[in-house]
Amino acid sequence: MSANVMGDNQLPIASLRDRVYALMSELPNDKVTTYGDLAALAGYPYAARRVGEIAHGGPTNLPWHRLVNAKGGLAIGFPEGRVAQKQLLAQDGIVCDERWHVIEFEERRWRPEL
Repeated sequence: MSANVMGDNQLPIASLRDRVYALMSELPNDKVTTYGDLAALAGYPYAARRVGEIAHGGPTNLPWHRLVNAKGGLAIGFPEGRVAQKQLLAQDGIVCDERWHVIEFEERRWRPEL
């Protein structure tokens, strides 16, 4: 198997990773996106889990705290925890409820081409 291919799904690592990084760099400050939305925008609509793997090792200058699940919920695996993710979102003007979900998720959701 080539070094640029991911397991059984045969997804090119570099292509997906680079596209995810580029999309995250375009994410507006007052918006969130989902793992699935990013995967679809990157051209791999069934690669949401791969996007999560990429996010966990991605460059720290990208706004990974604005990446949430399909229901607007904060990431259980966020490196500093959901409390930290919620605080970072608040700094961007994005409010979460006591159940760790983005308030007004659909209005805050960034889906430029979907």
